[in-house]
Amino acid sequence: MAGGCGWSQTARIGGGHPENGRTVVTEALSHAGVSLSSEALIGLRRVALSAYAKPPVAALPGGFLTRKRGQGVEVADVREYVAGDDIRHLDRGTTARTGRLHIRQFQEERDRVSLLVADFRAPMFWGMQRAFLSVAAAEALVLIGWHLIESGGRVGLLAITADTPVIIPPRGRTRGMLDVIGGLVQAHASSLTAIQAGQDEGRTLAQALTSAERLTPPGSEIIIASGFDQPGDALADRLDQLAHRRSPRLVLITERKTREMPRGWYSIRFSDGQQKRVYLDGTESEGSDIYQKIDAHPALVLNASDAIDTTGRRISAAFSERYAA
Repeated sequence: MAGGCGWSQTARIGGGHPENGRTVVTEALSHAGVSLSSEALIGLRRVALSAYAKPPVAALPGGFLTRKRGQGVEVADVREYVAGDDIRHLDRGTTARTGRLHIRQFQEERDRVSLLVADFRAPMFWGMQRAFLSVAAAEALVLIGWHLIESGGRVGLLAITADTPVIIPPRGRTRGMLDVIGGLVQAHASSLTAIQAGQDEGRTLAQALTSAERLTPPGSEIIIASGFDQPGDALADRLDQLAHRRSPRLVLITERKTREMPRGWYSIRFSDGQQKRVYLDGTESEGSDIYQKIDAHPALVLNASDAIDTTGRRISAAFSERYAA
């Protein structure tokens, strides 16, 4: 919801009687869907791989390539020698065991770097059913990240918090993804603490994205998961600037359960403390498609209340379509 508001009927940060509110809030923040845990995010690898049952293995649009056989240092396969093969790639062990010439085929080294950007600012810390928008954003990025790692890419992290951002340089293999997960958990907990303490710096999304360009080389992709509340007047220019030499991919995290609430007036509270009343009529607004436009850039729409398997399939369909040869 624009303006970084939280519905009075939803779970959100803050509030409570001064005598017992601290205990209630502390217990609430430890629940799944409100906080992040490394174990749960690591477990999403199974969901990601099952959703991408048939990952693309050909060239990707936009200059990104998945693994393919060719010259490199990692062995992809061993096969019998045929006329014209480079004898320098002879596999001595297999040749000795079989008595026939065998050569090694190597994994071609194609560098694909992706920066996962998680929006953990104050407008993301609310939800109605399954999870906070901040948690749903982290889950979506982890699902995407596991796929990228399995495809041979490198992933890094820029976690935008209410305080100091958390940055993880791009790395490959499982170790790289584990570093990203650790950064997400740390950043989410840090932002929760800062918001509770009233230390939110109130940065716009455009301001928070100023460091994204220097964290990635030209030709890389930047995947931003956010509710795109409090975007700032310069967000369109920032996205256009990123798109000049990189590929920004937007993931819009929403809460569709608000459209299932009974008709009537509801109080909302903005991040600056102002309160207003709005009328909900229960009708579905436009934008129910899989994509919406944000400053002329397409954004994949994900619902925070959806089951994680549903989210995985939605991401798989969108990214497989985009990355098809």
